Amino acid sequence: MQVLVADDDPISAMILEGVLTNLGYSVVVANDGEDAWEKLRQCDCRIVVSDWEMPRMDGLELCRKIRSRDVGSYVYVILLTSRTGSHNLVEGLRAGADDFVTKPFDSAELRVRMFVGERIVSMESRDLVIFTLAKLAESRDPETGSHLERVREYVRVLGERLSTHERYGSEIDPDFIRMMYLTSPLHDIGKVGIPDDVLLKPGRLTKDEMNCMKLHTVIGGKTLDAALRAHPSASYLKVARDIAWTHHERYDGTGYPNGLAGEDIPLCGRIMAVADVYDALTTKRVYKDAMPHHEAKEILLAGCGTQFDPAVIDAFEQGEMEFIRIKEMMEDQGESTEPEPNAVDSPNVLTN
Repeated sequence: MQVLVADDDPISAMILEGVLTNLGYSVVVANDGEDAWEKLRQCDCRIVVSDWEMPRMDGLELCRKIRSRDVGSYVYVILLTSRTGSHNLVEGLRAGADDFVTKPFDSAELRVRMFVGERIVSMESRDLVIFTLAKLAESRDPETGSHLERVREYVRVLGERLSTHERYGSEIDPDFIRMMYLTSPLHDIGKVGIPDDVLLKPGRLTKDEMNCMKLHTVIGGKTLDAALRAHPSASYLKVARDIAWTHHERYDGTGYPNGLAGEDIPLCGRIMAVADVYDALTTKRVYKDAMPHHEAKEILLAGCGTQFDPAVIDAFEQGEMEFIRIKEMMEDQGESTEPEPNAVDSPNVLTN
């Protein structure tokens, strides 16, 4: 990983460069804030270690300019300073600093601060990769619009409401909710393996075509399971796999691909099922109008105990005002209103 060091003191900069190089980083050195800003625009440095007090542009102004960028990946900023007052730290945080190292710095402390910064940057990169993969799958079905963004918000609401449920309170914590929010966009990743003539067919699918479409759960589940076996410590991949494989299972055991029932269906799959169906019902397609919230709610309630986990439906009812707000804020724009041939009355919205 490339690291940018900004320090107008050549001796301090040399020591920093040596320590960071020994830690395995590729170091770019700048002699003040202006120089750092120019070099940051030319290199792919994800962590900046900057002195607070420098000529031309100090560390605070460099932080502000970095945070004002509207392109590129997140840059983690560590300020080096001899200022230890709480008001100084607040000033640095407001400018956009992520962490501080006191001068003269201790090599062991700097190593820990760098580890934290690298971990945060890696998490941001992971999130971006996951969402990019999901958008890639979504791009094969141009009608899905803002589906991924809405569904992850619905999942978050359901998770938060379920966290207070007597059955699931011990299972759902902030990490579980974050994992679901992060990985829910991968629920249909298996659609990359479905032929276009089936995936993009505007009208009713034949029995054989429907069986083919159902394979997207298996394709997605097996793909993510292979990734999990290669990286067994990546807990988010387990959640992603379970969501992709089980979000079309039904609570009564009549779903697919494995006919799982009740709590044999992973909780993340049961949550995803409600979020996915709600969005399908309330979103306009070329073959159907968007269903108003109250009608979608009636369908979800009718499926309580058969298609859906009753506890998840309870969570939906508790959070329905948030569902409405999310839907209104993230309404798809510019969707086609002209039905394609054979698109009218297609049932695929609930069964794909």
